Amino acid sequence: MNQPSALGLNESRPKTNVRLTISANNLMDLDVFSVSDPICIIYEKTSGRKATTTDPITLPTWRDRQWTERGRTEIVWNDLNPQFKTTFLLPYFFEETQLLRFELYDVDSKIVGTDLTAHDFLGRFECVLAQIVSYSTFRAHLGGQEQIGCQVKPKDKNSKNGTITIRAEEDEKNEKIQFDVCGEGLDRKDFFRKSDPYLNSKRRFDDGSSHIIHQTEVKPKTLNPRWATVQINTQALCGKNPDRPIIIECYDHEKFKKQNDIIGVSQISLGQLLSEAGKTGATLQIPLINEKKKAKKSKYKNAGILKFWNAKIVIEPTFLDFISGGTQLDFAVAVDFTASNGNPAQSSSLHYMASGYPNQYEIALRAVLSICQHYNSSKTFEAYGFGAKLPGQHGVSAVFPLDLRAHNPSVVGINGVMSAYRHALQSVTLYGPTNFSPIIEQVAKKAQRMINSTARYQILLIITDGIISDMYATINTVISASGLPLSIIIVGVGNEDFERMHELDSDDALLQQDSRIAQRDIVQFVTMRDFLNRSTGGYLDTDTVMENLAREVLYEVPAQLTGYMKQRGFGPRSADDPWQRDSPPDDYDPMMDHVHYNTTATAPPLYPQV
Repeated sequence: MNQPSALGLNESRPKTNVRLTISANNLMDLDVFSVSDPICIIYEKTSGRKATTTDPITLPTWRDRQWTERGRTEIVWNDLNPQFKTTFLLPYFFEETQLLRFELYDVDSKIVGTDLTAHDFLGRFECVLAQIVSYSTFRAHLGGQEQIGCQVKPKDKNSKNGTITIRAEEDEKNEKIQFDVCGEGLDRKDFFRKSDPYLNSKRRFDDGSSHIIHQTEVKPKTLNPRWATVQINTQALCGKNPDRPIIIECYDHEKFKKQNDIIGVSQISLGQLLSEAGKTGATLQIPLINEKKKAKKSKYKNAGILKFWNAKIVIEPTFLDFISGGTQLDFAVAVDFTASNGNPAQSSSLHYMASGYPNQYEIALRAVLSICQHYNSSKTFEAYGFGAKLPGQHGVSAVFPLDLRAHNPSVVGINGVMSAYRHALQSVTLYGPTNFSPIIEQVAKKAQRMINSTARYQILLIITDGIISDMYATINTVISASGLPLSIIIVGVGNEDFERMHELDSDDALLQQDSRIAQRDIVQFVTMRDFLNRSTGGYLDTDTVMENLAREVLYEVPAQLTGYMKQRGFGPRSADDPWQRDSPPDDYDPMMDHVHYNTTATAPPLYPQV
């Protein structure tokens, strides 16, 4: 086992910190003259395949180098129902599989080292962090020496090893200062017209330097501007220190000069804003000072006045707030069955089924589904195909259920999606063209039915090998869908030039066509080939490809969901009264979703030469 290390996988990436609180019930009593003295140790799998195992565990976790200890609780003496006071702070990444193990031991001495041979094993539970945060309060049966345990169901009885309860809550909320601000009597900076003022809010650091944190919009041709309501993250603005100075600069925007003209500067603090501009009807007035003018004029007053009012702290709901409140991610997949993929019977085809190796379509499906499944308690997905001729039909089907059942695209579990894909591949005739607008319209109709609450949010994964044939119609469809609870992920497979596909992924500017502009960015596009090759040559193993691909394609989903909810004015439901979570069908077996591919070959046939 790796030695304990700092919690945090990559500090440069945005993350949410989740605090876990742990308790256990009905533990085994392994002491002769008293009851057990439990301790709980948390491990995270930091190397190897990050999926819950279906095989018996033969190597103790503390000896397994694929697992890293993330922390341990205090010892609770003589208690079979411990409530541990020690909590654990873990970084949470929506787009990653973070596999954890919780192991309880009955300790036999006050000193517990990394070697746990002398202590009695009480039970184990293994799951991904996403499962815990999806439920906020998560209860599970503890497994024995070779087992990983399982989630408690409503009618379950007590189990031999007892149960563990894990509560998750976000450690730090997105706190912002919100206020209204206007200027009065600002200096005129132009000879023939009034100024075009805007404000910069800057953080001052301990070394005396400053950094711009926020900028308002420009108000043209006015000396008495009123800017839109301002919201700024308090951590970024002043480190949440109510007394740290905040610099406010007022500039005149110049179109035809290299530099904008300074009108004046003032200084306030977070505490001042809240105390003097936060009361009903109260206004805080601060003069703007232009130091150059002040130095030249003995009777200098100011360069105008800034007025602040309606100041308050607002907590912006996070992705985890919505998930804890029961928001479910509905998931649909659409697979490209156009003829440009090649004959599936030939090894050069992107749909070719090699024994023991997934093709690129299977990699993309499993990579994204393995993450998203934890945010949909029904474990039911919608699976479509497009661009093929169905058995007994002469025309091309623009959209069809992947398992070829009429009018029913729903399948259960990852295994259900993969089985439907293989069934379709053996039954349909690959054809064309590559049209995206029909499938986006189909899924958008479902998303339209979700707009009145925060109960559900739709994700659509499209996997394709070629350029879109109906780009104009697709852009129009995406723009129309941009106001819906919908995110679209597009994965390009094969060696095609996907340059035009990046038009849909409008990270720098909102998607627009003719006179229409999207309400928000809802598309993420990546190419599979960027994840297949090692930088040193050869090919990455399948598990690594899936892990890296999922991290990239799902990275934007949390911000897209919260952005939509904010746009609609929706707040999350309370974690104490969440939306009802649907149960999976009785025949759903989560173990069927864990398939271990052969990852030892250096050049598996599924990878086209790139």
